[in-house]
Amino acid sequence: MGAWKEMSLALEKTLAPAPASPENPPAEDTNHKLDVIVVFTSVDPTLRALKQAGALAERLESRITLVVPQVVPFPLPITSPPVLLDFNERRFSVLAGQSPVETTVCIYLCRDRWEALQVALKPRSLVVIGARKGWWPSPEKRLARQLRRAGHEVVMVETEKSDARSHL
Repeated sequence: MGAWKEMSLALEKTLAPAPASPENPPAEDTNHKLDVIVVFTSVDPTLRALKQAGALAERLESRITLVVPQVVPFPLPITSPPVLLDFNERRFSVLAGQSPVETTVCIYLCRDRWEALQVALKPRSLVVIGARKGWWPSPEKRLARQLRRAGHEVVMVETEKSDARSHL
């Protein structure tokens, strides 16, 4: 319950794909759909995770929720993030708009990413996380391990490192 004091849902926006077929289900039917959760880590890995989640969601006839825990450091009020909310709303709307299935973007302003995810995720959620490939356990891989321990099903989508060192 303490997590709610240090977290607020700053934005929840549903983006539907362009209507591809006339047999789209009616709006009241969407409450029973499975959610495939994509947790934002960084841009390139999350794009890859969204692509995989889109394919998975199409097969499962489900939808995607992009969960963005935006950490606000303690000197600032929880409602005043260092990155403007309008900027993030546009950025994540563009990311989610590339998905072939209904996608909801939820930006959570929080002090601690893990606590925000504990509150935001339903029990036994299907979570897709993007991470860069590497030998050492990355923060994303540690987060995936935490989520598995908490009882969630986690799909890891690894991408190649995009910096110059990976090409040496």
